[in-house]
Amino acid sequence: MSLERANTEVPNEVQRELSGDERVLWAGRPLPGVRLKASDALMIPFSLMWGGFAIFWEASVWSVGAPLFFRLWGVPFVLVGLYMIAGRFFFDAKVRERTVYALTDRRAIIASGLWYRSVRSIELRRLSELGFTESSGGIGTITFGPADPFGAFALGAGPPRVPKFELLAGARAVYEMARTLQQSK
Repeated sequence: MSLERANTEVPNEVQRELSGDERVLWAGRPLPGVRLKASDALMIPFSLMWGGFAIFWEASVWSVGAPLFFRLWGVPFVLVGLYMIAGRFFFDAKVRERTVYALTDRRAIIASGLWYRSVRSIELRRLSELGFTESSGGIGTITFGPADPFGAFALGAGPPRVPKFELLAGARAVYEMARTLQQSK
């Protein structure tokens, strides 16, 4: 695959991270909006059990007139349950809305963050493993490094442990570009 520049517009979040002679070959963003991921196959049933029990607890202690301590004890559990059931989807969508991916002639860059800016830079030529998954619609994820076996349980709290370009339309072309860069040692 040719390493021509695929995108002519370089977002400001990426532009300020470039070295003097570094060239951006591709830049893009993850798909917007609320999306289901593979980890949701485990998280949805767990969140419903957690949230359901927490709400049941709160309703029970209020209905029997339990002491104030018991009434307040369940509130954090209900809030966590509501976040796991629904809030995490909206949080993830907001973070993805502020995320920018780029491939340069040297590295992969991930700029993201909701309350503060976080930038991850991965030197492709030093990378030992490059992973790729793709759905039937051509939407995919490129993983830069070995997969994290506990990544499904992160609950959307903070950046993923293993850097990745997630929910990317046309991911195969970007993956092929990254592979070519990785192999050009």
